[in-house]
Amino acid sequence: MRYKLYQMIFREATIADIPQMQVVRNAVKENILSNPGLVTDKDYEAFLTGRGKGWVCELDRQMTGFAIADLKDKNIWALFVLPAFEKKGIGRKLHDTMLDWYFSQTRVTVWLCTAPGTRAAGFYKKAGWREADTHGSKEIKFEMSFSNWQQTDTNCVVQKQ
Repeated sequence: MRYKLYQMIFREATIADIPQMQVVRNAVKENILSNPGLVTDKDYEAFLTGRGKGWVCELDRQMTGFAIADLKDKNIWALFVLPAFEKKGIGRKLHDTMLDWYFSQTRVTVWLCTAPGTRAAGFYKKAGWREADTHGSKEIKFEMSFSNWQQTDTNCVVQKQ
């Protein structure tokens, strides 16, 4: 009997990853874009090269998820996993990697928004995010402070240089 082993690779995102990021972003079952054309390749490029940094997870050369932190506006711009790869720890690893990097760059509280009652909202609550407010009429604003991040079980914040 033969078994094929697959290795998940987590790495920094590059501009070359943008087409696959679009595929992942548009495949999600929650937080669906009303118009996928509203988030362009140029938007991704700006976040990856000037505003912040991103990471991807690949399994057998297929992108299964990605995350992007926006250092300029102090928020999480994206964290998405293909539905077939949910509940495998990919989202949490991307999340933790992203926040470790974010808090190695600044100690300013980071925020994000998501729809209430979604699996994403539950994910963020479980990861230690605090509900701070509402955003618009349909979203919850979550925040993570540096001190709260230090208290979570899974992080390993690198010292700011």
